[in-house]
Amino acid sequence: MDIAQTIALTMGVAWASGINLYAAILMLGVMGISGNLALPAELQILSDPMVIAAAGFMYVIEFFTDKVPGIDTGWDSLSTFIRIPAGAILAAGAIGDVGPAAQLAAAIAGGTLTAGTHATKAGTRVLINTSPEPVSNWFASLGEDVAVIAGLWTALYHPIVFIVLLVLFILFMIWALPKLWRGIKKAFGFLGRKLGSSRTTVPLEKTQADSSATESRP
Repeated sequence: MDIAQTIALTMGVAWASGINLYAAILMLGVMGISGNLALPAELQILSDPMVIAAAGFMYVIEFFTDKVPGIDTGWDSLSTFIRIPAGAILAAGAIGDVGPAAQLAAAIAGGTLTAGTHATKAGTRVLINTSPEPVSNWFASLGEDVAVIAGLWTALYHPIVFIVLLVLFILFMIWALPKLWRGIKKAFGFLGRKLGSSRTTVPLEKTQADSSATESRP
């Protein structure tokens, strides 16, 4: 691989891991075992049938879990502890055997990119879940799956194009994350006020009912 392909694959696996880790592993593993992709030595384990089977199984679980409003946010919360370190490990492996310093640098950059991508996805899902209809979750989840496959394909076969698109995505992410955070705070604030008002309404109604019962007694 030349330098552009190495950078594209390294950042590509990190970016994809933040969206759908299992789809990324499954795609790379299948391409590796079928001979369509020469994986770096550190990533050749992805083409092991056991790894492919595990990634495929988890992808099926995430495929359905990721489309249920509310459940998808819980899944994203749990996945925080899996996607980010996995993205860092995959980025370090994708850069190849160029020395421990370069691999550590790739792990730091890859882990950071994975964290940002994961935060963007999870934050977007929280806001989507404020909508009462479930269709938007399906469209968002399917769009994410397509983006991972198309993004990795672009990284592998058109690395320069992917790097340009990735720079644009990072700029978008820097712009969007503060707005997503403010939107999430407003959504949880509204939910907190609704729960608080419902808790105060119930005791008030109970007190009024008890008072009426007392007054009706002879």
